[in-house]
Amino acid sequence: MGFDLVKTPTLHAVTHADEQARAGDLNQRIAEAIAQAHSTPEATEAEQARAAAQQNLENTRRAERALSELARTLSEQTAAAGDEAIVALIESTAAGAKPEIKKLAGIAALETQGRLVTRAIQRLVEHLIPLGLVAHLRAESHAKLAVSRSLEQIAQERAEKLLGQLRHAVAEEVVLPVDLSKGVAGGLIAHATDLKRRAIEASANADRLEELYRETSQKR
Repeated sequence: MGFDLVKTPTLHAVTHADEQARAGDLNQRIAEAIAQAHSTPEATEAEQARAAAQQNLENTRRAERALSELARTLSEQTAAAGDEAIVALIESTAAGAKPEIKKLAGIAALETQGRLVTRAIQRLVEHLIPLGLVAHLRAESHAKLAVSRSLEQIAQERAEKLLGQLRHAVAEEVVLPVDLSKGVAGGLIAHATDLKRRAIEASANADRLEELYRETSQKR
């Protein structure tokens, strides 16, 4: 390393002379630290809760779609059975025979099934799906905050380790400013900050949806 201390009193030490190689190494270390943050017990538990909430929401939505399809099928079957019963009634009475009413029982059964399916869809749409979405958003917010806290802890430990090493590397008369925002610790803090922002957004969305659910439920 060649330099003129009179002309260049401020030095910058980097791990790679090649800026692209240095950026690649930095990104790799940040990615490894992020993976480590996701694997902590707190983050793992929060992610499992988030996944369970998401699965529950997907199940209720799947049930709503399946029941809506069943409702359409029952409606078509009821209409067809009604037409068939009407024709049978007309033909039997026109022939002077006893009115044909056997088919009416089948229509009643289809109508009962249709009403029950409709009530199930109503419960899903008005209660289970909205509440499932709120629960998922809250679990998502908690999971992001858990990873964010882990990232901050890892960043703090890395920064303390680095500063400890620097203390032994410099003499007392040297003033050594350190910009941690350009290193791995800074990258982790930036990622943690973004996760916090997204967690707050998810929590705020959950609050709004829950308030809307309560207002709508009171009006029913």
